Amino acid sequence: MKKIAVSAIVATFVATSAFAGGYSEPVIEAETVFVEEPTSGGWLVPLALIALFAVAAANSGSDTAVE
Repeated sequence: MKKIAVSAIVATFVATSAFAGGYSEPVIEAETVFVEEPTSGGWLVPLALIALFAVAAANSGSDTAVE
């Protein structure tokens, strides 16, 4: 009988500590939205590449004469 009483007391202490604090609703954070603003210099790099290509094409002629 003594073992049953001890096990009942232990079960009572274990069960009450499992519910300590009660229930609280989970905190859900708001979704973060990032807005990327367009840059004004988006046409500068392609224009520079076209200019470099034009300079390279203009200087690619051969100076040697064919006999």
